[in-house]
Amino acid sequence: MPLRLVHIAFAGLLAAPAFAQQAADTVTTEGTSTGDFPGLSGPAAASMEAKMAGEPVMAEDWMVAAANPLAVQAGAEVLRNGGTAADAMVAVQAVLGLVEPQSSGLGGGAFLVWYDAESGELTTIDGRETAPLDATPEYFLNDVGEPLDFWEAVVGGRSVGTPGTPRLLESVHEMWGNQEWAGLFGDAIELAEGGFTVSPRLATLVAEEPEDRLPRFEPTAAYFYPDGEPIQAGETLTNQAYADTLRAIAESGSDAFYTGPIAEDIIATVQDAGGLLSMTDLAIYDVVERPAVCADYRETDVCGMGPPSSGALTVGQILGMLDSFELASMGPDSPQAWTLIGDASRLAFADRGRYMADSDFVPMPTEGLVAPDYLSLRAEQLNPDQALTEVQPGEPVWDHAQLWGDDRSIEFPSTSHISIVDSEGNALSMTTTIENGFGSRLFVRGFLLNNELTDFSFATHEEGYPIANRVEPGKRPRSSMSPTIVMQDGAPLLVVGSPGGSRIIGYVAQAIINYVDWDMNPQQAVAAPHLVNRFGTYDLEDGTTATELEGPLQEAGFETNVRDLTSGLHAIAFENGSLVGGADPRREGIALGE
Repeated sequence: MPLRLVHIAFAGLLAAPAFAQQAADTVTTEGTSTGDFPGLSGPAAASMEAKMAGEPVMAEDWMVAAANPLAVQAGAEVLRNGGTAADAMVAVQAVLGLVEPQSSGLGGGAFLVWYDAESGELTTIDGRETAPLDATPEYFLNDVGEPLDFWEAVVGGRSVGTPGTPRLLESVHEMWGNQEWAGLFGDAIELAEGGFTVSPRLATLVAEEPEDRLPRFEPTAAYFYPDGEPIQAGETLTNQAYADTLRAIAESGSDAFYTGPIAEDIIATVQDAGGLLSMTDLAIYDVVERPAVCADYRETDVCGMGPPSSGALTVGQILGMLDSFELASMGPDSPQAWTLIGDASRLAFADRGRYMADSDFVPMPTEGLVAPDYLSLRAEQLNPDQALTEVQPGEPVWDHAQLWGDDRSIEFPSTSHISIVDSEGNALSMTTTIENGFGSRLFVRGFLLNNELTDFSFATHEEGYPIANRVEPGKRPRSSMSPTIVMQDGAPLLVVGSPGGSRIIGYVAQAIINYVDWDMNPQQAVAAPHLVNRFGTYDLEDGTTATELEGPLQEAGFETNVRDLTSGLHAIAFENGSLVGGADPRREGIALGE
């Protein structure tokens, strides 16, 4: 198949709602420009410039969008050489673990949604971390039975779950890849050994870390604080240990990670820092293929990852409750539209807090939560002119009775998202994470270990009822990651996802509304100002026109909070035989295609 040059869609070609148009001027980035990536040139540089100008990237054959240009270029090279989206994902993730180590990597986990062009079917792969077999529901309680302080639990070995990313990479490649496994790590190994330029985002986050977190452990401090000073933007950083780890995985598969010397070093690091992870936990880990969870919205099916992720269910609930309201006619500047979106989100989060957890361990009303009749009943509570004074979980249909207490888990934003479409028409949406920025702060063999276990509820019971998302041996903690493929007439329409802790759900739901209801192109949809409501307080993105809605939303009855909302949305749309991509200007990524 002949290669095609990347095409950039310029301003005069696409109409933009005012709410979206201003995003390019007012949504702040963390120092992102082509100058921050000295090796960036050609189509990749043009894609970065397009993003900063608020313009989408267009292509005819394939496209990849991810959080760092170096990772995107690695994936693009695989796709250019005929690789599938699965092959490209492996290359992208390998580089992300080097250049964006605070967000994802070998020491974390991921959820992946796959559309298979040949069969026309959707499936999902669960690469979520698991709790140690020695963990108990009281794992995050202190000596007097009270929940630990969040940061006391995060930093160190207690928070580390069995990593899932290496096994996911290998499993997905075995199912859908067509390129040689070992060759997919070449770019990451070369960058690790030869050095990469430290980005402004990585340098800023390292500099902002408190002294009792990232610098606390000697191997971590030696890498991120050479000579006692935090790494600086523009410096060249090498990571021979990471190159050696990747080379071992390239040569021997993911078993090189889960058994042998690498595994022994992981366990020693975790246990020396107070954790329970064991060699058995690593040896028995495997990913799980699960059916996609889909919800109706307008004339589309919004499909994503089911339990243990709450993403697809909660995004689906929000959109399902809004399906009977004409958001298109209200427009993105309408306080009434955002009153409906905010309260639909609150209702969905109430259900999420009570019912959603690892369905391999606790029964869940998964189908009942996104049943159209149930969502229509929940939507009857919505009023475009008045915020709900009280929000309670609903009563979805179960196949048997079950009572749960409401969850008390905390999620802090980090994570990364990858969207890919290959020349065969396969589509991949993957959200990948080590949970909090820099995870547990434990650094071993060139990568950081996750703090994923703090996604469990620290408390075990609420008002006498067990909490569904409490810790149990081998259980996977609930997540908000929402990798999504929106389907229409049996074919993919939009591939999208974001990092951002529990706000991921709001970011993804809003991006879909922006695209489906408000006719924004993918770049406008991911750049538009954010308004997110989870538990009652409406977060409005600072420095954007979202703040102009603060007064009307307060009059409707909402409490508001103006703050930074640093999503990392990456979207690819299928439009008239072409691919149209967008990358969030709040972070350093790009969309690139040919």
